Amino acid sequence: MTEKKKIQLEIVTPEGVCVREAVDEVEAPGAEGYFGVLPGHTPFLTELKTGTVRYRIGHDDHLVAVTWGFAEVLPQKVTLLVNTAERAEDIDLQRAESASERAKQRLAEFGVAYDVDRARQEAERAEARLETARRAQKKT
Repeated sequence: MTEKKKIQLEIVTPEGVCVREAVDEVEAPGAEGYFGVLPGHTPFLTELKTGTVRYRIGHDDHLVAVTWGFAEVLPQKVTLLVNTAERAEDIDLQRAESASERAKQRLAEFGVAYDVDRARQEAERAEARLETARRAQKKT
């Protein structure tokens, strides 16, 4: 019996490894847009933006909210080095919604008492977490 090829996925943050799985497919938020990776892919390095990583094992999709980082793609391994990563099942939807609202309010108060770049990063992270949680909720 022939075993279907897999690709090793690792999502790593400064706190440690968030995901280490043998997967069938990976989709990640590259700086130029989302990209997909299958086993045997051509090697490349790219910057990641804040967004949702989707990976598939068999017929099951798994989602992870990530913030800025880098991806190394090799024929049998994908490594994502990111600032933060949070699995969809670990995201509290209500907390994500209120964090998104707070971040939007801070961004709207441009220059009052907040660093605009930091406020923008917080808003992007909050939106990624919210999007990831909502997408996971739709699957169930």
